[in-house]
Amino acid sequence: MPQGQPIDLLVFGPHPDDLEIGLGGTIALHTARGMQVGLCDLTGGEMGSNGTPDQRLAEAEAARQALGAVWRENLHWPDRRIGKDPHHLDDAVAFIRRHRPRVVAVPYRRDRHPDHVAASDLLTEAVFNAGLRRDAAEGEAWKPDWICYYFINQAAAPSIVTDVSDYYDRKRAALDCHASQFTQRDAGATATRLNSPLFRQLIESRDAQFGALAGVRWAEGVVVREPVIRSSLMKSPV
Repeated sequence: MPQGQPIDLLVFGPHPDDLEIGLGGTIALHTARGMQVGLCDLTGGEMGSNGTPDQRLAEAEAARQALGAVWRENLHWPDRRIGKDPHHLDDAVAFIRRHRPRVVAVPYRRDRHPDHVAASDLLTEAVFNAGLRRDAAEGEAWKPDWICYYFINQAAAPSIVTDVSDYYDRKRAALDCHASQFTQRDAGATATRLNSPLFRQLIESRDAQFGALAGVRWAEGVVVREPVIRSSLMKSPV
């Protein structure tokens, strides 16, 4: 596997549309600041009630363009089987080593969807193993600075919130790209939790709440598993 150019931020999503739900504004913010952001979907979401695999891949690519990421790849693991194949862990380790991200973002473990839980656990292991020089997965050892856990369905108290107010329209545009999942405009579409207007309300109410708590219009939160170092107790940089 050829080694790619190092990137600043690598965001994993279990299915196409998951990373947009939890981190779309943050991705847009980083790309707008000139950082190199790569996106990786683990599955094609083929077990979903609506949309074909080809349709979902096209929607994911359109969303990538809306967010400004440099690339988006799909590992094509079987939907609802994340981590069931023993090769999945080595595949994820090799992928991280190939792209050498400074930061990796993965789903938060507490979530109603078993795939999101499985992805969080497997990717946490993959980031750890990627830094072990004796791990047998392909590629040279690489240790990202840290993992950030983003929210999809459930949320918790965030360790960090990012003000995404200036980029929220781009998050909305990226979500709109996934029309097969979030609308019922196709004839014969099955009504689901995702294409109910209440699901967009869930996303936006969370981002609005995080924003209001931080004194901004919109914010996305993440959890990290280590102390966040600041230069002083002053709120603004000194």
